[in-house]
Amino acid sequence: MSYQPSTQRRFSAIIKGLRSWLLWLQRGRDIRALRVQGFLAVVDLAILAFFLFGPYLHDARSYLIIDYMIAVWIAVEICARAILAGDFKTFARRFMNWVDLFILATLLFPHVLLNFAFLRAMRIWAIGHSNILQEVLRRLGYSHLLDVVRACLSFLVFLFIVSGFVYSSFFYGQEGGEGFIDALYFTVATVTTTGFGDITLPGTAGKLTSIVTMIIGISLFVRLAQTIVRPHKVRFPCTHCGLQRHDADAVHCKACGHLLNIPDEGT
Repeated sequence: MSYQPSTQRRFSAIIKGLRSWLLWLQRGRDIRALRVQGFLAVVDLAILAFFLFGPYLHDARSYLIIDYMIAVWIAVEICARAILAGDFKTFARRFMNWVDLFILATLLFPHVLLNFAFLRAMRIWAIGHSNILQEVLRRLGYSHLLDVVRACLSFLVFLFIVSGFVYSSFFYGQEGGEGFIDALYFTVATVTTTGFGDITLPGTAGKLTSIVTMIIGISLFVRLAQTIVRPHKVRFPCTHCGLQRHDADAVHCKACGHLLNIPDEGT
């Protein structure tokens, strides 16, 4: 009995140290942290490339090996997020955690859940909301384009997810990449409301899919356009009222008049 409290304290100390290391890894701004974050971003891009070209590599012998290696990587990521969250409620509030859990299931059971593999495109959204993207844009002097880049990535995620769903549900029987190209062509034509009519989805399910694609797609397209044309704002929370966005040269908060101290782009 006397060893139990000591073991618990040792375990708590290990978890605390691991959480501190993960926080440094996630939010650190020193050169070592940025290098690790850059490496992780490259790995994410490689995983994303595998997801996008998966249908063409499915018959290769090495496909399952790479598939399970990525599954192990994503499982480690999920465990790291769980440690950072500290409790299940905090972990469950993040939508991306549930998406990655489902992606992990498609990797562990590729033959059973192959039709749901299109959800793997959500990894693009995760990359767009990572700290490394914000840091890279800041260092290149394009931090004002962060919202535009994120809006473009969100629109791209929508196109890939809808195209994957349409391909899995309506064009899966076609050989090679023809089915996916048809699905992508239909999605783009529907989102842009071009409506050529040369490719349509059959039945009630097809009509409902077209309706949902048009409504959500045009909303994201309008949001992207608004993000591009609206005046540039900087993100700097007011310490008095909490307003997040201000003019780049603002001295006082527009909402409450509180004095601001917005740093320059280069600082």
